[in-house]
Amino acid sequence: MEDGRLLDYLMNHDELMEEKVAFYIRDIMSALQYLHSCRVAHLDLKPENLMIDLRIPLPRVKIIDLEDAMPITGHYYIHQLLGNPEFAAPEIIKGTPVSLATDIWSLGVLSYVALSGVSPFLDESSEETCVNICRVDYSFPLEYFACVSQAAQDFVRATLQEDARWRPTVATCLLHPWLQPYYSNYSKVSPGHNPPGDLHRKTQTSERRPSAAQHQELHHQPQHDCHMMDVAPHSLPVN
Repeated sequence: MEDGRLLDYLMNHDELMEEKVAFYIRDIMSALQYLHSCRVAHLDLKPENLMIDLRIPLPRVKIIDLEDAMPITGHYYIHQLLGNPEFAAPEIIKGTPVSLATDIWSLGVLSYVALSGVSPFLDESSEETCVNICRVDYSFPLEYFACVSQAAQDFVRATLQEDARWRPTVATCLLHPWLQPYYSNYSKVSPGHNPPGDLHRKTQTSERRPSAAQHQELHHQPQHDCHMMDVAPHSLPVN
């Protein structure tokens, strides 16, 4: 079976184009839209559960492992956190009711990782990672995002809302300019901003985010010339 993990497929390219990342995030969203149309939340979206079908001319994404999937009805459902919390939404960490929007948070984290090669919340321990998630404590370090368009960063910000009610639906996400086939301001996610030696490891476990001291240092570095055109942020309306 000639399938592989999506993140491995993306990271194995010498030059990872932001356009390709956007294409596959849109592909994931389209698959997730079917689940959500059935009022079913996946609740375990992470790199291990995103496969790519390489047997067809245009590889497509498949979402696997529906063991944690749950119908979202009028009854409150609290999902138990099992394993690494890296892609879990705040409501899972806090033990409060989940919703379809719980998957949107996970897609935001996946988008961040695919664009930068580092994880927004992953820290030295699960406890510290959970604290970062509950505080929505993340940033876009220049070292990793200097060549990522503002539209892509805006998309990530829109999905990583602490209050699930403020996260956009899948249908609204699919309307974002960054995910449109005609969008022309993509940039090249340069390997120079993702240390090549770490690429394979990052497809297994995302690289830990820079420390607070590193953040301060990065913010004082000069802007890299990426020869790209930034676009003004586009806010996603919330249904």
